[in-house]
Amino acid sequence: MQRAGPTTWILFLALGFLWGSSYFWIKIGVETLPPLTLIAGRLLLGGAFLATVVALARERLPRGARMYGHLLVMSVVNIVLPFILITVGEQTIDSALASILNATVPLTVIVLAPLFLPDERITMPRVAGLAVGFAGVIVLVAPDLVNLSDADLTGELMMLGSSLCYGVGNVYAKRNVHGLRPMIPALFQVAFAALIITLLALVIDQPFSRVHPEPEAIVAVVWLGILGSGFAYLCYFTILQRWGATRTSMVAYLLPLVGILMGTLIGEPVTLYRVTGTLLIIAGIALVNSGPTLRRLLDRRADEAARARAA
Repeated sequence: MQRAGPTTWILFLALGFLWGSSYFWIKIGVETLPPLTLIAGRLLLGGAFLATVVALARERLPRGARMYGHLLVMSVVNIVLPFILITVGEQTIDSALASILNATVPLTVIVLAPLFLPDERITMPRVAGLAVGFAGVIVLVAPDLVNLSDADLTGELMMLGSSLCYGVGNVYAKRNVHGLRPMIPALFQVAFAALIITLLALVIDQPFSRVHPEPEAIVAVVWLGILGSGFAYLCYFTILQRWGATRTSMVAYLLPLVGILMGTLIGEPVTLYRVTGTLLIIAGIALVNSGPTLRRLLDRRADEAARARAA
């Protein structure tokens, strides 16, 4: 793992901004575009961007049908399902709340990882972090729990469902996708997802005859495709190589902060529920990540004490 140089920190902040602002642009896009058409445009542009980068870098493609099967599963779990849930969900909830609820992905990972990955353990900091983060989710959805038929609650549940998909995708990738340079899984996930979503959009939305997007929706598709998908994946996998998975997951801290700030541009409210829920979720994620950090610190002090005794 490399030291956190200024370039990596710049990429980290850029990734937080791009992913955090994606909820804003999704909200803009779904005002005049059907969800599947918006997703298809985003993925086609993102796939073209990544394919160009892979071609210029002359990356090797994977061999064997088994790996392509894993990448197809990853595409469905990590892109197709969560993108549909997020985009449809934002038809009934605002972008700021969507970004906050989607920041719960690390909390879903700590539940799933010990069940399927032998090197992942259940620890007290993780249990405490899960409890605090779950409390944050309850605070966020509390205003809508009084009316279970409320469309807002449906949108909130869709966002939590997308977080679960991302959690499953992270665990599945760690278990099954190995030996590839990071850009290859990114490309094939986006490419497979683009094919699936485009076919669905052509059948369900019939975009060429029924869709008439406003200029701002077109800007949203371009932003989400080239920056929010293509360039963001480049940032993510570069950081992942340098920092590792646990530290890279700290980008989740930035999503609600960016999402809330961007949401104010279109008049979305900043309520006490949202501020409190956001702080609880961030605190929960911090507790989850504190375990490995504390363990490394204790191991380092033990090593220093042992060297001192040996001297």
